[in-house]
Amino acid sequence: MEPDTDWTLAASEDELWEGAGASVVAGGREFAVFKVDGAVYATDSHCTHGHARLCEGFVEGHEVECPLHQGRFDLRTGQPTCAPVVEPLKTYPVRVEGGQVYLRLGHTP
Repeated sequence: MEPDTDWTLAASEDELWEGAGASVVAGGREFAVFKVDGAVYATDSHCTHGHARLCEGFVEGHEVECPLHQGRFDLRTGQPTCAPVVEPLKTYPVRVEGGQVYLRLGHTP
């Protein structure tokens, strides 16, 4: 892979489990990364409603449920799908190459 300053190495794909979240550090920040149906999604690490780590949330389909207050977000868009969350979650583009997971941190989808 050509060096690309827009993309930051975040994890090895074999560190991710299907249907679950993982905490990764990339660019000096923590992110929540999820593998669903073979695709990888990345979001800010904490819920927009309370200070809960989303990597510890329950994943069902393309949604993650906050472990603190059970609000849910769509992993693909960051949009809230269940109260009490109302503020969208920031998501990040993901690229998987050669078994490595890269995040595009300077880009907002």
